[in-house]
Order: sequence, then structure tokens, then C-alpha cells
Amino acid sequence: MSTAERAVASSIYEQMMEIGRAAKAAAAELARSPTAARDAALNDAAKELRKSAATILRANEQDFAAAKERGLSGALLDRLALNDSRIEAMARGLEDIASLPDPVGEIIGEWQRPNGLKIQRVRVPLGVIGIIYESRPNVTADAGGLCLKSGNAVILRGGSESALSSAAIHACLVRGLVSQGLPAKAVQMVPTQDREAVGILLRDMGQYIDVIVPRGGKSLIARVQQDARVPVMGHLEGICHTFVHGAADLTMARRIVLNAKMRRTGICGATETVLVDRACAATHLAPIVKDLLDAGCEVRGDAATQNVDGRVKSASAADFGKEFLDAIVAVKVIDGLDAALDHVRRFGSAHTDAIVTDDARAAERFLTELDSAILMHNTSTQFADGGEFGMGAEIGIATGRVHARGPVGAAELTSYKYVVRGSGQTRA
Repeated sequence: MSTAERAVASSIYEQMMEIGRAAKAAAAELARSPTAARDAALNDAAKELRKSAATILRANEQDFAAAKERGLSGALLDRLALNDSRIEAMARGLEDIASLPDPVGEIIGEWQRPNGLKIQRVRVPLGVIGIIYESRPNVTADAGGLCLKSGNAVILRGGSESALSSAAIHACLVRGLVSQGLPAKAVQMVPTQDREAVGILLRDMGQYIDVIVPRGGKSLIARVQQDARVPVMGHLEGICHTFVHGAADLTMARRIVLNAKMRRTGICGATETVLVDRACAATHLAPIVKDLLDAGCEVRGDAATQNVDGRVKSASAADFGKEFLDAIVAVKVIDGLDAALDHVRRFGSAHTDAIVTDDARAAERFLTELDSAILMHNTSTQFADGGEFGMGAEIGIATGRVHARGPVGAAELTSYKYVVRGSGQTRA
């Protein structure tokens, strides 16, 4: 490493350490802040987003043009793109978060011991949360808002492709904080796109950061899980399945499958594999496949699926268990519920899986025997979203089994402590 390179590395290190120190101090102040101040800051930030829409869109145009020139995929470009309706959705998301009950201080358990001790389990903020994400500038608003609501300071590290957009959105959050006398450093963005900053965040800031939340592709998640020296709240791929059971209503199945795949192909809740029960394949397979093809979706199928429409391409082994994030879907005919369960366990990512059926017993087995973070019956996997769950927004869908699963909203960004009240008791 040259002298100049060492100087740059040293500068980034000191910069990240200062961000960490400021976040730790802000977290302590935020944890003591009244609910009303945090909610007002969220509402003020929403107003700032609306007032700054033109500025945000100009920044996004620059990001989008640069990303297109770099050859980003259509799915990533869709995630990156902002318009008036998406900015309005971000603003409403902050207002929805503000309207939620405050998780901080919530008593989630209490009991009294025979000796008279009164014990309570009380929600508290996690502290400082580091969030690393790609492409989606709206994560800046969602993550910043949820951390603020739950009394946590946050260090945001967005992808280089959305740097200008995220910075413009971040400025609105800071103005919301300042308007209510809350610490501006409660929501910070890493100011450099140098990859070394991510390494420092993961390896060297354990004294400041309490948990890391990665949101992005498989390579990002793998790097975070490999390098992090602090706990990680994992958000793995969205390899989501929709299983059309033999007792599925055809009209419902067609509507659900088409929506689950094609409403927005680039989100983690989009169905990537459709499984069709052989018991209903004669009546259901062809119309479902035709709907997808006519909507502009590339269908990659097994031999049975190829036989119903000449436009179907042959599926490779790698197509099952793949997150396409595009207008591409894998389709397979299988022998009943047990085969569907085996397929999802083998190829799924424990994100979101759905069954379409009028058979209550089959549905119950699917919901009970699979262990995905989200399981659905007779509805689209596109509902795998914190806003649709009534959480206001979410940082991501946690697919691990430790601390939080499914949509990570404000309550999932808390831990708890025990408060014990006595009247002079001593232990024998």
C-alpha cells in the first residue's frame, strides 16, 4: 500500500469512528426522548419529503442515468427509480410509522413471585443499528423512520447506484429531527462509497454498533455474514413459491399467480417458482401459463409445462431455487402436497411461500409443516411487506431464526430488559 493509499484508509477509518461515536451518543439521547417528539419528527420529515420532491427527483435522474450507463438490470433499475407516487408513498410510510404505538417502554410480560417481587419485561431500543442496502433509495426513509420510532440511532450505507437519491432523502430526515430538538446524528449516512467503509463498519465498530441489517443480493448478504463482528439480522434471497393445489379454484389461482409474479417482479416477495399439482394440471396449468406468457413473462418449465404452450422454454436445474427478480418464472408440475412441501424445503430461502386451495386440511398442513418466515393461503406473495402487515414500513424480511423473523418493523428493532420491584426482600 502506497503512502497516499494509507492516508486515505486512515482518513476513512477516522471518519467511520467519528460516525460511530456520534451515533452512540445520539442513541442514548433518543432512548430518553418522549414519544411525541419522535412522532412529530417523523411527520415533519414526511412534510420535508413532499416539499423536496423536485430536488429528490433531480438527484434520482442523475443516479438512474449513471446506473443505466453501467448496465444495471431492469429489475435493479426499477428498484432505483423514483417518481412522484413513490415519494408520496415514502412520506405516507413515515406518517404511518408515526401513527403506530410506541414500542419503547411497552410492558410485554409481568408477574409476581411468591415472595412479593414484581417483575416486568419491558421493551428497550437495540441501540445503534447499521444498515447496508443496495439500489432502493426508499430504504433510506423506511429504515431511518423505523429506527427513529423505536428509539435507535442508525448508520445507513446505501449502494453507490442510489447515492445522490439517498442523500437527498436523508437530508429530509435530518431536518425532521432538528425541527423537534432531537439529535441530527441519530440518522447518519456513510459519506463515502469506498468499499473499505463497509469493512470498517462490519469489523471495527463493535463498540458502537449493536446490530447490522443487510438488505440486498446474495453476495452482499454473504459478505456481511462472513465479515461482521457484531450480530446480523439476516435478510436472504426471496425465493418465493406459489403452489396451486389440486383443490384450487381456477379463477382464484389464475389471479393470484399472475399478481404474485408480475405486479412488481423486482421485489423480494415476487413469486419465482409456481408449482402445479398434477391433480389439477389438466385444467389449471395451461390457463395459468398463458396468463403469464401473455403478460410478458418468460416461463421456464418442465416437460409437462412445455407441452401446454410452445412458448415455454425448457427449465434447467438451476432455475428452481433461483431469485430472478425479473419477468421470468420457473413452473413445475408435481405430485401433490407432499411433493410441494419437499420442493419448497429443498429450493426455498425461508422467505415467503403460498398455497392456493379450497382444501382447509391441505392448507393447514402447508402452513404448519413449512418453516418459512411468511406462509400464505389463497393470497399473493406480493403482500410480504411490512406496510401490508400494518407495520407502517419495514427494513426487510428477516429469514433467520434469531431475534426477528418476517417483516422487521419498529417493534422488531427493540430488545427488552427486566424491571424488578420489591418491598425490602432479601435472599436467604
